[in-house]
Amino acid sequence: MFVGHFAVAFGAKRAVPAVSLGTLFVAGQLADLIWPVLVIAGVERVAVQPGLTKVTPLDFVYYPFSHSLVAAAAWALLFGAAYMGLGKAKVRTGAVLAIVVVSHWILDALTHRADMPLTVAADSNRVGLGLWYSLAGTIAVEMLLFAAGIWLYARATRAVDRTGRLALWGLVGLLVVIYLANLFGPPPPSGMAAAWSALAMWLLVAWGYWVDRHRAVVPV
Repeated sequence: MFVGHFAVAFGAKRAVPAVSLGTLFVAGQLADLIWPVLVIAGVERVAVQPGLTKVTPLDFVYYPFSHSLVAAAAWALLFGAAYMGLGKAKVRTGAVLAIVVVSHWILDALTHRADMPLTVAADSNRVGLGLWYSLAGTIAVEMLLFAAGIWLYARATRAVDRTGRLALWGLVGLLVVIYLANLFGPPPPSGMAAAWSALAMWLLVAWGYWVDRHRAVVPV
């Protein structure tokens, strides 16, 4: 899942209006921001196998520290606690951020084949409902989630200048283009190439901070 994770981040703005969209992007995509670093470092492994599913050729051979359920819970607690400690935020805000972090594992378990580990053990059981075996189903679910997230964010904020309006819809358009390119473009030449390209997601995080600086929260 790709835009579905961003959808959760967009939608969560209504629940925690004081939190920047960039921070929500980090929370929603934390597993995928950690994953390429671990692959490049040789801690986790991924391979390319065209035709593995209808949506992605990536075979996630070993990624328990970024994508297991236990790791997701640990990263969620750390992220929520760190945000509260650094920003003196309320417990509710930290809890919402933790939920956004854990949502990544839940959505991945919906879409992935049975390759999502439950624990960090090498022989951990793996789960996955396999939505990726259906291209149409995947697109329908992700785009519905994405549309809902954008709608919630647009209702929770308003542009304070022209940049606030154009930057938001430019970001939305770019995310859709990246999503479609991943679906219909050629597979990456190697797992390591996929990991290096995934580091570019940090640019989307920066864009999220930029958008939010040019938008104001709409009082409920």
